[in-house]
Amino acid sequence: MKRFAYTLAIATLALVTPMQAAEKDIVDTAVEAGSFTTLAAALEAAGLVDTLKGDGPFTVFAPTDEAFAKLPAGTVESLLKDIPALTAILTYHVVPGMVDAAQVVTLSSADTVNGQSLAVSVTDGKVKIGAANVVATDIMATNGIIHVIDTVMLPQAE
Repeated sequence: MKRFAYTLAIATLALVTPMQAAEKDIVDTAVEAGSFTTLAAALEAAGLVDTLKGDGPFTVFAPTDEAFAKLPAGTVESLLKDIPALTAILTYHVVPGMVDAAQVVTLSSADTVNGQSLAVSVTDGKVKIGAANVVATDIMATNGIIHVIDTVMLPQAE
C-alpha cells in the first residue's frame, strides 16, 4: 500500500509520493496512480505518450477519470476518433517547463503547449486553472510535475 505524505502547498493540499513518483516519467506516474486511465488512453490515441515520456520538463494539469466522466455522453468516444481535436485538448493541459504549486499561485495565466493560455486564479484559498479546480499538486516525475484537476479544460475554438 502506498503511503502519501501530505503537505500544504500555499493554497491547496498536495499529494506526493516522493520516492516512487520521482523514479518514473509523467506517463508512468499517472498510469500507476490508477485514476487517469481515460487520460492515458487519450494520450495513446493522440500519439502523445512518447512526447510526455521525453526529457521535458513538463507541467501537466491532469484531469482524473471522474473529470472525463463529467463531459457530455459520447464526448470522449468522439474525441478518440477526432485526433486533431483530441490533441488540441490534451496539449492545452500541458505547460512547458516545471511549474510547482508555489509558482502556480503567483501566476495569472500560463502558456500551454497548444499555444493558448490558461487563466490561473486563487479564490478563498482554492486554486483554479481555467474552470478546473486543482485538487492535488506537486506530484513529481523524472521529467516534470503533475497537478491533478477535476475538470477537462477545453481550449477556445480558433
